[in-house]
Amino acid sequence: MNIEITANQIKKYREQFENDGKSKISQNAVTNVPLPKLTLNRNLVQEMDSSFSIKLDKWSVTNQKSSGRCWLFATLNLFRPGAMEKMNIKDFEFSQAHIHFWDKFERSNHLLESIIETSDRKIDDRTIGFLLGDPIGDGGQWNMATNLIRKHGLVPKSAYPESQSSSSTRWMNSILKDILRTSASEIRKIIDNGGTIEEAREHKEKRIGDIWKILCIHLGTPPESFDWQWRDTDDKFHSKGTMTPLEFASEFVDIDWENYVCLVHDPRNKTMKTYTVDYLQNVSRGPPVIYLNIDIESMKKITQKLLEDGMPVWMGCDVGKQMEREKGLWDANLFEYEELYGIEFGMDKANRLQHGQTMMTHAMLFTGVDVVEGEARRWRVENSWGSDKSGEKGFFTMNDNWFDEYMFEIAAPKSYLTEEMLSGLNTTPEVLPAWDPMGSLAKEFLNR
Repeated sequence: MNIEITANQIKKYREQFENDGKSKISQNAVTNVPLPKLTLNRNLVQEMDSSFSIKLDKWSVTNQKSSGRCWLFATLNLFRPGAMEKMNIKDFEFSQAHIHFWDKFERSNHLLESIIETSDRKIDDRTIGFLLGDPIGDGGQWNMATNLIRKHGLVPKSAYPESQSSSSTRWMNSILKDILRTSASEIRKIIDNGGTIEEAREHKEKRIGDIWKILCIHLGTPPESFDWQWRDTDDKFHSKGTMTPLEFASEFVDIDWENYVCLVHDPRNKTMKTYTVDYLQNVSRGPPVIYLNIDIESMKKITQKLLEDGMPVWMGCDVGKQMEREKGLWDANLFEYEELYGIEFGMDKANRLQHGQTMMTHAMLFTGVDVVEGEARRWRVENSWGSDKSGEKGFFTMNDNWFDEYMFEIAAPKSYLTEEMLSGLNTTPEVLPAWDPMGSLAKEFLNR
């Protein structure tokens, strides 16, 4: 039986607060000043240094704008340096909108296939509720990006530029959610009324045609081929003629991404084992999302080694925690909340995962590290929030203690793994439920 709050309790709490001089001062401050500005640790700000012993980036940042496409931006940003070097140009972007189109299209099919697969369950089943809760969000994972590239290739941004709906996805997603939930209802009704799986799939195919039409209206029709030519920094003209997206990806992506694996730090679960998440997918019958769980120090060592070898690193983290956006700073103790409130916040990383206080929310790129006596003390990060009021022209500085607390994932070549890790990759993946925090999709954009 629940116990109600009594009038005597309220009286006690009121008296305690009124007699607490420090809390009264905090009240005066917080009611007049934004919390982040009030609690920002001045000493840490002064101590933070944006110089790095290893710095790879010589390019400008990209901008996902009002969308949750960070995982796609981070993937294509990883491919940019090699493409620019091969073409001998200073600025280039793969089309993020192109791969975004195919994600929406493929994910719609996967969602409706999942509805068919679960059609024998009651509508209030937790998995069905999860699937329909956000059936077509913007977020994603490394393996989901590679599934799209493998099947649909890449194009330059000039061949498929941004649209209003790719840069600001809210209204398009709202329409897609409506039609997908409607389609799910129709599919379940067909089966509930004695229809066959084949009849359900026939209806699904019709609705996927509707999805194609909606996406083409919002994003533009993706090209089957395009003409590619450019003039390099030496004013030399080049022409590749007509190329398909798959040909373009093969020609201008010099990273062996098929040989990459996802390494995660999940302190709730055993290390040197693989994990997957139920229904975490965008391309039906594509390779599943597989994680190898490792300790955080190993993740740091692999990241550092890749950067030392001149390779940026795709990563996923809980971006909004202990972050100052305009200065582009992360530190585990950047904001002095406990000092302001006089209250202890005591959960460790595992407990925060278990109780919904942290998860991977954003994907970016490591492009530098500051190493002292062989150990990393801070990290340089390329974000995809543009260069205006977002770090140092869009690049952020992460202190090493923040890596410990809020980093969750990197993508790395198998050749950088230890023998123990390679052995761990061969374990049978443990399937986590669809709603597990390790199934969270990197997507966050902070318009503040």
